[in-house]
Amino acid sequence: AKLMSENRIKGVIGMGGGGGTYIALTAMQEIPLGVPKLCLSTMTGKDLSGLMGRKDITLMPTIVDMAGLNSISRMLIKQAAVCICAMSNVTDVNATAVAGRIAISMFGNTSACVDKCIELLNGKGYEVFPFHANGIGGRTMESLIREAYFDAVLDITTTELADDLCGGICSAGPDRLDAAAELGIPQVVVPGCLDMVNFGRCETVPRHYKGRDFYSWSPEVTLMRTNKEENKILGERLVQKINNSSAPVAIVLPTKGISQIDAEGGVFYHPEIDKVLFDTIKEHSKEKINVIEVDAHINDEKFSTKLVTVLLEMMKIEGRG
Repeated sequence: AKLMSENRIKGVIGMGGGGGTYIALTAMQEIPLGVPKLCLSTMTGKDLSGLMGRKDITLMPTIVDMAGLNSISRMLIKQAAVCICAMSNVTDVNATAVAGRIAISMFGNTSACVDKCIELLNGKGYEVFPFHANGIGGRTMESLIREAYFDAVLDITTTELADDLCGGICSAGPDRLDAAAELGIPQVVVPGCLDMVNFGRCETVPRHYKGRDFYSWSPEVTLMRTNKEENKILGERLVQKINNSSAPVAIVLPTKGISQIDAEGGVFYHPEIDKVLFDTIKEHSKEKINVIEVDAHINDEKFSTKLVTVLLEMMKIEGRG
């Protein structure tokens, strides 16, 4: 961190077995986005997501163990050295001036909304960065917000809160939705996909959820419909996280459904459950929070247009747009 603050690092490389990989990947957590990070490791076949964190780290397998040098290890170490040198000399020659940078969260169930928002924001000269709300995506977005990478946040897909509450596989942890409020960055928040919790294959769903409404999104993804009790808690948690923001915040509610399958005729369409969520959000939001109801489904063009309008007005007031 000290060397980074002194602008003395162009790239970081490490190598090792279990212990060496742990040390290298832990040290790389202090290096910001864009500075190349490469780790030559015996552990690339394992799940290193916990150690990788939210960083842009490249992993390279050693093939053999790191016990002395041989023709294979020498070759791979040389290749790794060449890789980090080449990566460190890359510059963004195509960089162009933009009006600002905006983070946006998305899911397959909110793709139509997000795609239209990106189109509208790009048309206004903004660079937009979509993050898949699958756990690691939300954590990465929060991390980059804390690095002051964005001018505003359009948090359309807050489904990771539901997974955190119910033990789903897409939880981003308890800090999701904290960064923008703590740093005073303008944000527009939508309770997108809070109608669902993500699990793996159907046989992996915890037994205590037997009897609930499920939908097989794919053979590897099983969605569970959230109920009234869970939506009350989720509404409270969402509002609690943004009530103390020092920057402008708006919560925009699509009254005709919060996901692709929460539309009229859809398998998760239960407007009485959504009403509990919306009412809880309105009840617990501080007066300074702008809660807006839109008579539209989350994937309607009308809703996307409203989101972009609210966000740009907010950024203009803050002098960020």
